[in-house]
Amino acid sequence: MPDPASRPAAPAGPDASAPAEADRTPVLSIDGARATIRLCRPSQHNRIDPDDLPVVHAHLDAALAAPGVRALVFEGTGTRTFSSGYTLQAIASRLEERAFEGLLDRVETLRLPTVAAIRGGVYGGATDLALCCDLRIGTTASRMFMPAVRFGLHYYPAGMRRYVERLGAAAASRLFLTAATIDADEMLRIGFLSQRVEPEALDGAVDAAVAAFSDAEPGALAAMKASLAELASGRADPAVLERRFLDSLASPALRERLARRLGD
Repeated sequence: MPDPASRPAAPAGPDASAPAEADRTPVLSIDGARATIRLCRPSQHNRIDPDDLPVVHAHLDAALAAPGVRALVFEGTGTRTFSSGYTLQAIASRLEERAFEGLLDRVETLRLPTVAAIRGGVYGGATDLALCCDLRIGTTASRMFMPAVRFGLHYYPAGMRRYVERLGAAAASRLFLTAATIDADEMLRIGFLSQRVEPEALDGAVDAAVAAFSDAEPGALAAMKASLAELASGRADPAVLERRFLDSLASPALRERLARRLGD
C-alpha cells in the first residue's frame, strides 16, 4: 500500500536517485551464492502491481532451482524507497484475490534465508514483505509506516500476525492503529530492522549477511529457520524440534564439518 503523497515521509515524485530506466516488473539476478529480486518501478517508488506477483513467484522458483544459491535478497531501485507497497488500485479491485498475501506467505516460509535491503522508505504492504524476510537491514535514512486504517482497510490476518510476532503487540498496535511514521532509530528499537547502517555501508552489510548464510550448512539452516518460525508463532511441536535436532546429530554434514574443524 503506497504512502499517500501528503505524508512527508514518502516523497511524492519519482526517485531521482534511481537509474534511468522504465518501470517494469521485478528482475532477478544471480551472482554466486546470492540471488536478488529487485523491485523496478522507480517512478512509483517501487510499488508492487498485481501483474508483478506471478513474476516474483517465477523468480522464487528460479532462485530455489539455481545451483549454489544460498540466500535471497529483496531490494528496490534507487535509494529513496525500498517499496511503497501494493498498488492502491489493486486494493480497491483485486485484494480479495489474496494473491499478494499468498506471495508473502511463500516468502515467509521459503527454504532459502532471505534479506530485505531497505534503502529509504518502506510503506504499507512492503513493510509486510520486509517482515517476511529473515533479516531486515536498513540505513539511517530508512522510514516506515502502515496506512491501512487511514484507507478504511482491516489488514489481512497473516500480515497482522507477522507484525505481532516480529514486533510485539504494543508496537503493532501503535503502527496499525495510528499509522505513525517512524524513523530508523525506532525501527531498530522495536525490531523491525535487524541492523541499521549508514547508507554507504548497506551493500557491505548485505554481502556480509549473505556470506554468513553461505558458510552455514544448508540443511541445518533450513531446519532451524523453520523451527524458529514455529516457535515464534506458538505452533511448534516439541517432537518435531527434537527430531530435527537428532537428525542433525546423525547427519553426514555434521560429521564432515566437525572433522574439518578438528583437523584445522
